[in-house]
Amino acid sequence: MANPPDKPLAVSLPFTGKWKVQNSPLRRVPSHGTHLLATTYAIDFVGVDDAGRTAPTVSWRTALSTEPPELFFAFGRPILAPVSGKVVTVHDGETDHEARRSQLALVPYMLGQQGRLRQGAGAIAGNYVLIAMPDGGAVVGVMHLRSGSIRVSTGQHVQEGQHLGDCGNSGNSTQPHVHVQAMDGPDPWTARGLPLVFRSFGEKPARGSTFLRRENALPQEASTVEAP
Repeated sequence: MANPPDKPLAVSLPFTGKWKVQNSPLRRVPSHGTHLLATTYAIDFVGVDDAGRTAPTVSWRTALSTEPPELFFAFGRPILAPVSGKVVTVHDGETDHEARRSQLALVPYMLGQQGRLRQGAGAIAGNYVLIAMPDGGAVVGVMHLRSGSIRVSTGQHVQEGQHLGDCGNSGNSTQPHVHVQAMDGPDPWTARGLPLVFRSFGEKPARGSTFLRRENALPQEASTVEAP
């Protein structure tokens, strides 16, 4: 297996702008509560504005119902290749469903988790791109892309920082965000998750007021990050 757990894989943040960290492996491992689909060390980022908001407004729907994904700052933001390599999988065609900030709307959605899992990886990961690194070892994926936005195809060689598609709300997603993970093979059902770090980024802690420079590190849960 390439890049054993004591040697995290170094990748770049797959975006520009400011994003809030969710499900950081620094909080727990497995970060998403399961090793399934090689998500052991996966991390999520939700786009925010300068004030740290995920959306510009709140309404009765925020508290009681669902909201359109287009309302959120993350929706439609460009998602970039975290590494250079060969695209081994492109999955598109999953719809961008309604977002859920409401606890009332979240409960029935979470109860449907097992049903989505039985529908296949796309029902969980949404629209996604997997990139195999040149050494033939690690595969890095970005998930929950906007339907119809993917700009690359299977077999294509991409460069780190290349525009892959746009942030969406497809798959197992309660509001628009991007999910990043590394694994030791191209099949999420059989691969093992690999730890990763980000080469360079600014991080504002959850209770902080300024961005601190980080290198070859993971951001903390609920902090805000931005690409250098």
